[in-house]
Amino acid sequence: MIIISDTSPISNLQRIRQLALLQKLYGRVMLPPIVYAEIRALETFGIDISGLSDADWMIVQPVRDQAFVASLQTELDPGEAEAIALSIELQANRLLIDERLGRQVAQRLGLKVTGLLGVLVAAKQDNLITELKPMLDELIPKAKFRVHPDLYRQILQDANESD
Repeated sequence: MIIISDTSPISNLQRIRQLALLQKLYGRVMLPPIVYAEIRALETFGIDISGLSDADWMIVQPVRDQAFVASLQTELDPGEAEAIALSIELQANRLLIDERLGRQVAQRLGLKVTGLLGVLVAAKQDNLITELKPMLDELIPKAKFRVHPDLYRQILQDANESD
């Protein structure tokens, strides 16, 4: 299975000390160099990235088609553009990406996408975590992760954790 990730799912899981969920779910995760650089840069904002140096299951893979990356950058940021281009080059099974525009472009190009919330739901379904609510409640303040209240309630309801 080929899984590519943009910055947001990795950085947000790192902020709540749950990065290992990606390895448990997918085995290995590939990221383009710009995404890896964006994640490493989080340290300058005081975010602990010490777990990244031991994450040998995260593979940095350069994108060959830089012209395609450049064309994607007319509407996306560099990390999203490289993640989408790499997903297409490697015929990825899934792209982990949260940003709305990036997801729309990826889906328009025929990619299967999952965001951080989808990763957490999959982790619960695979019994890697017992409860989703505490993680969501930690993500919102620590990572400044935005979840519409209706989506928050729906995810908890789907995970059989509704109030």
